[in-house]
Amino acid sequence: MIVLAPAWSPTTSLLLLLLLSPGLRGSPDCSFSHSPISSTFKVTIRKLSDYLLQDYPVTVASNLQDDELCGPFWHLVLAQRWMGRLKAVAGSQMQSLLEAVNTEIHFVTLCAFQPLPSCLRFVQTNISHLLQDTSEQLVALKPWITRRNFSGCLELQCQPADSSTPLPPRSPRALEATALPAPQAPLLLLLLLLPVALLLMSAAWCLHWRRRRWRTPYPREQRLKPRHREVNNLPKVTQHMSDRAKT
Repeated sequence: MIVLAPAWSPTTSLLLLLLLSPGLRGSPDCSFSHSPISSTFKVTIRKLSDYLLQDYPVTVASNLQDDELCGPFWHLVLAQRWMGRLKAVAGSQMQSLLEAVNTEIHFVTLCAFQPLPSCLRFVQTNISHLLQDTSEQLVALKPWITRRNFSGCLELQCQPADSSTPLPPRSPRALEATALPAPQAPLLLLLLLLPVALLLMSAAWCLHWRRRRWRTPYPREQRLKPRHREVNNLPKVTQHMSDRAKT
């Protein structure tokens, strides 16, 4: 009998180390005694960014609550979900790069996060913006990952409904959100009244044309009118000639 051994790679070893090491595993209250963030995550993310198409579309949350402690953690949770989706459709070479980045942020899955809230709204951007944001969140989180308890961050929070929703920060390599701006009220009113105006103009032109047609006689009628006047004058001429004959 032939037994096939599973493929082994340094990435798999590092992921297994994260899962088994008691110092790196998150406790039930989501705290870490040793930092799970490596010192080379920027290089790992840059390798994937250089290989990917810069305009590959992804989505990011546009209304996450701006929280100094939990905000970076929440962004990494959403980024890790995208890494899992991309790995499912990527080729073999791409999968290794995605797995390397996923390993850098896989520690967020060691905490028992609640399902995503229904209030989250997403906008479309590109993969370069997502990777840049992931790198920035790791930089912000690294000094505090072993000093803070993240048990209060296990449920993603949305901004209040009445507050303005900020769009993702602009980046020279980021694709702006694709939503079109809403038309202004005067322009919308003009577009609604335009068909009515065209209909009224057409009706007025038709009425004018019909009146002009009724007032203008046909050419045949114009030729007949002089003859009619001559016929009407015949009795007067005949009577005048008979009067002269009598005298």
